Amino acid sequence: MRPSNGIKILLVDDEPNILQFIELGLLNEGFEVLTAQDGASALEMVKEYRPHVAVLDIMMPGMDGFELCARLKESERSIGIIMLTAKEQVGDRVKGLSLGADDYMIKPFSFAELLARIQARLRNHHPHLFGEVVAEPFRIDDRRKEIRYGERTLELSPTEYELLKFLVSHHGIVLSKPTILDQVWGYDFGGEDNIVEVYVRSLREKLEDREHRLIRTIRGAGYRVDLP
Repeated sequence: MRPSNGIKILLVDDEPNILQFIELGLLNEGFEVLTAQDGASALEMVKEYRPHVAVLDIMMPGMDGFELCARLKESERSIGIIMLTAKEQVGDRVKGLSLGADDYMIKPFSFAELLARIQARLRNHHPHLFGEVVAEPFRIDDRRKEIRYGERTLELSPTEYELLKFLVSHHGIVLSKPTILDQVWGYDFGGEDNIVEVYVRSLREKLEDREHRLIRTIRGAGYRVDLP
């Protein structure tokens, strides 16, 4: 699911090695990349370049990632924001989400996972940039809210559509039930996590995935879509 030219990603981190690592990967994927090592510089870049997605480190000197997230959302409500942190802290996650962040990743992370999360933010915030996203044998048309599987247009409920889109968008990556609940149902969802199993079972039936070769269950970890 390679993006078209003209999609701008802003990276903000005070660690040059991390900036370079992410920047090189995104440039190779065809993105335009802007980098900053502090919040003030990032805000100046946003005024001129208006990036589509921002990847922000939380722990930075001066203006931290939380303040930068809030100020970015004030000026560019359509921007997708992914927060980076060096440790798992529920309080940090809740704070970031309450300030307008859309996603949250813990260092160290794989570039493949970050790329998948950036693509997911682009589809959610700027679907017009993609039109139809192809990940054979799937074709996802976010404007029409349709997913084709091979030659068939799947008959999906709104939640089934969002779940399958999320799974396919992150194909090759194991997604835990809490992650799926956060991204598809919302982080404030108060129901049981077995709702994920119910919807996965329904998707497998509609995909005729009787042997679970397409949507795989990774015992003790979650689910992973494996494309042919």
